[in-house]
Amino acid sequence: MLETLLANFSFSPYYAIAGAFVGFVVGLTGVGGGSLMTPILIQFGIQPSLAVGTDLLYAAITKSSGVFVHQKKKNIDWHITGVLAMGSLPASLITLLVMHHIGFNGKNVDSFIKMALGITIIFTAVAILSKPYLLELSHRRDAIFTRMTLKQRNVSTFFIGIMLGVVVTVTSIGAGALGTVALFLVYPILPTSRLIGTEIAHAVPLTLVAGLAHAGVGNVDWSLLGNLLIGSLPGIYIGSHIPGSIPDKWMRPILAAMLLYAGSKLLG
Repeated sequence: MLETLLANFSFSPYYAIAGAFVGFVVGLTGVGGGSLMTPILIQFGIQPSLAVGTDLLYAAITKSSGVFVHQKKKNIDWHITGVLAMGSLPASLITLLVMHHIGFNGKNVDSFIKMALGITIIFTAVAILSKPYLLELSHRRDAIFTRMTLKQRNVSTFFIGIMLGVVVTVTSIGAGALGTVALFLVYPILPTSRLIGTEIAHAVPLTLVAGLAHAGVGNVDWSLLGNLLIGSLPGIYIGSHIPGSIPDKWMRPILAAMLLYAGSKLLG
């Protein structure tokens, strides 16, 4: 992958700046990478299917370091990660095969990707805003989530994986905010840090498999990927080391507003 990236690399300051901006937001908030990156690329005139494929590999690379950090802190439940992957990885490959069969590079498919992306971004914004209320709901003693058996949790997790596999493969987003909120509901007794670490551990193989599958049908721009990484890696570092970061009660609605705007532009 690295040799291919270097062989096709051509520096573009605009893409590097876009990567720096998204990386900064990710470092500052911990979310929003794919939800912001793919719409930005489409606004730059990148073909939707190409933007999705490139962003998937970008996400796999940038999230990889998070797995090591969370594993070091013992914040990953590998059983949940495995059950998610059992659903998501086959679903991702099947989704891509179906899309390729119906003409992956056609205008109809790209229009479908834009529509699906806009809807998913809006759902992501709603999930970010409603996260505190969903957490409160899932922890109520009379809530269905607190009375689920282990088998019911495993089955629910498997179907969450299938959902994420389809959504992430089509839009490149959803593995973060949507996946984490879904896990919050199914596993209300687990600490937040452990659920977040688990979702990141699942997001890396999912985005990698989906991204490589996209690359196999020619839907990855390796030069674009290199430029995004050049900007995003220092952006993530700077965003995550800003002293006195913006409080979550302010950051959540700001990020949600950005996503609602991006989603409405794609649907408009």
